[in-house]
Amino acid sequence: MPIYEYHCADCDRSFEALVRPGEHETECPACHGGNIARELSIFASARSSDTAGPMNGGGCGTMGGGGCCGGSCGCR
Repeated sequence: MPIYEYHCADCDRSFEALVRPGEHETECPACHGGNIARELSIFASARSSDTAGPMNGGGCGTMGGGGCCGGSCGCR
């Protein structure tokens, strides 16, 4: 089930809503208005541009976090 981001034009607030398959559009949880527009979601990245990693020539063990290169692959 996708989580969508919306913006309410009535109260000028942004919010997220879980949308189940077959469900109609949601309403604003703050003012219960229906004048909403779905926004383009932007994902966050915790990786900085000066961190070496597999995509830019670094090797295993240079990235932080979970999964491979976070220690669970046994490289550390």
